[in-house]
Amino acid sequence: MTEHEHVRVAVIGSGFGGLGAAVRLRREGVTDFVVLERAGSVGGTWRDNSYPGCACDVPSHLYSFSFAPNPDWPRAFSGQRHIRAYLEHVADVFHLRRHIRFDSEVKLMTWDAEQLRWEIETSGGRLTADLVVSATGPLSDPKIPDVPGLDSFPGEVFHSARWNHDHDLRGKRVAMVGTGASAIQIVPAIQPQVGRLTLFQRTPPWVLPRVDRAISGAERALHRALPFTTRLRRGLLWGIRELQVQAFTKHPDELNLVEQLAKRNMARAIKDPALRAKLTPDYRIGCKRILLSSEYYPALAKPNVDVVASGLAEVRGSTLVGADGSETEADTIVFGTGFHVTDMPIADRVVGADGRTLAEAWKGGMEALRGASAAGFPNWMTIIGPNTGLGNSSMILMIESQLNYLADFVRQLDVLGGRAALDARPAAVRDWNHRVQERMKRTVWSTGGCTSWYLDDNGRNSTIWPGTTSEFRRATRRVDLAEYEVLRARKKVDA
Repeated sequence: MTEHEHVRVAVIGSGFGGLGAAVRLRREGVTDFVVLERAGSVGGTWRDNSYPGCACDVPSHLYSFSFAPNPDWPRAFSGQRHIRAYLEHVADVFHLRRHIRFDSEVKLMTWDAEQLRWEIETSGGRLTADLVVSATGPLSDPKIPDVPGLDSFPGEVFHSARWNHDHDLRGKRVAMVGTGASAIQIVPAIQPQVGRLTLFQRTPPWVLPRVDRAISGAERALHRALPFTTRLRRGLLWGIRELQVQAFTKHPDELNLVEQLAKRNMARAIKDPALRAKLTPDYRIGCKRILLSSEYYPALAKPNVDVVASGLAEVRGSTLVGADGSETEADTIVFGTGFHVTDMPIADRVVGADGRTLAEAWKGGMEALRGASAAGFPNWMTIIGPNTGLGNSSMILMIESQLNYLADFVRQLDVLGGRAALDARPAAVRDWNHRVQERMKRTVWSTGGCTSWYLDDNGRNSTIWPGTTSEFRRATRRVDLAEYEVLRARKKVDA
């Protein structure tokens, strides 16, 4: 990029959110935009997470854009390689590469109140933009816990999202720290090759079987020949999940049957009563994300696997000490400990109208009007913002709803004309957040008796949307100018 480049829109990130925003901007007739990507290729979390066994827990035909259906998904639940290839395909088909600036990590974004634009510093140069769309995503910056003595460990240490493919695990003593969505895929993938595998578990997850299968050539041929069958398949998958929402948001007791299915799933593979006790959660199913795997429990039952049910407390050289005092020798530590979700690092790099960073504005918890606009940060929108996450369906549905909101945001700026900006009114943000949090009180995420990554440091769920995807789509169909303050550039007065 040039030293003084100016664009109408700057999109941050080239995962599903960033590429989706780019496609929507082009469809709205906006071609004066760039996509700033810190890495050297597109894909976001599906580029970064390449660990063994990495796959999606949402069915393929629902985990893809409605405007870019893929009739050739090879499996009901796709693996990382195929999802990343799909995103590369989207970038090509919609001619997005001309807009992408690779190796351009955003270092700082500062609002210029005089010019009504954002000044952006990146590792690839400087630019300004009228509107910023932050699509960095909540699963982009790995979180490694501050374990005492970790620096003394002589072996290899890495996070699941930064997998070291040059490190050979064959015959090694491997410690897997964490039992989230990544860990339950990694454990069965590496168990057959490692010498010893020790799983450090703070909280056991609820795990249901993943009913995966290959999609036959005949099915794919049908989807290619009759595109409406792909839409029908997607619609059925969506409808089933919409019907499930009330169990999570209004009637958590309805999840009891699902809990029994999960217990049976465990009992089939785990015959040892002591191990089964370690793996049985003490909170209601759904409070944390329900995980899908048909291989996790069988892997834990193998003779070369141990489960430390108290978490990792300390590292003393090559000795890993559990919170229960147990000691384990290891050659490699793999952290599957999640991401900076409620404390996204990008928030430290966004400086708003009053000179505060977004992180400072969100010190008491993330809040954004309709999951998109933060007060005091004009012409700045986020994709997958506060309270837009889902506990049982596809985030692509939420992303597309936010793209509708983005499109209308751009239209409103066009209607206003001249140099204008929209800044979410604090009262509108508070009202939206209050309504969301009131609805949250009845949900399984609040009443289920667990502590999850959905919660921020204040114990507030600032991550999940407490409703259906159709409700969110209606709420983000258009921008209500009454919820925004319209800012105008100051006119110069001749002396």
